[in-house]
Amino acid sequence: MMRSKIGISHEKPAGPIKGPLITGKRITLRPLGPEDYQSWQEVRTRCHAWLVKWEPRVPNGGYLETTEYAFRSRIGSLSREREMGTCYGFGIFLGERFIGEINLSGIIRGAFSSGTIGYWIDEAAAGQGYIPESVVTLLGFAFEYLRLHRIEIAIVPRNKSSLRVVEKLELRFEGVAIKFLQIDGQWEDHARYAILESEWIERRQKLCETWVNRG
Repeated sequence: MMRSKIGISHEKPAGPIKGPLITGKRITLRPLGPEDYQSWQEVRTRCHAWLVKWEPRVPNGGYLETTEYAFRSRIGSLSREREMGTCYGFGIFLGERFIGEINLSGIIRGAFSSGTIGYWIDEAAAGQGYIPESVVTLLGFAFEYLRLHRIEIAIVPRNKSSLRVVEKLELRFEGVAIKFLQIDGQWEDHARYAILESEWIERRQKLCETWVNRG
């Protein structure tokens, strides 16, 4: 196990799941495996209408498929990206309960050394601080384990719930990117927020005391 200065643990779990396991104050982040399909499918189906208005459509123009075959294909792709170091995808778990996903994607090394965080949560678990906790937990992994320089979160401005996440964490607002990403079939402006490694070092004690450290 590798432990950061501020108490975020990065473990490789036993069993079939391959990849890091990261613990926060209440939540655990770990890569999804085939055994997670039923709980993932239940949440995605129940929350479909609530989620799709904030998500890109898949390449064929439809919505994210919830079949077991599609799920296995997707986690296989995420595993390959993790091995290449371009994306780290995690399920968000509250104990054994699956409540959402958070991804660190678009990782480019070299002179850029940056990535982007995206997330979604079960509607039944929304508004309880699990996403801010997950973001801070993943920031610790990004800056202290992966040694990235900059992390960005881009949000559709009318997504007030997601904006509250970055406002709670006091991430730096960098402006609005016009027609930045296609969301539910429409090109949408996105408010861009970011944090640098140097800013993380300055703020990690307070962020982690609030959102991550247990006890």
